Amino acid sequence: MVSRKQLADFGYKAFSGSMLLLTVYAGYLCGVRYQRILQRRQERQAAAGPDS
Repeated sequence: MVSRKQLADFGYKAFSGSMLLLTVYAGYLCGVRYQRILQRRQERQAAAGPDS
């Protein structure tokens, strides 16, 4: 039989793990978005020409 403490520990670890994964995934998404913004900025500058 599983005690309440063991069940609470498991729930805490599962919740903490899911929050960690969510944080890592959010960081990845922010990085991808930042990369796309920089890429579009470079493309606009290249399309504008050397005089601007």
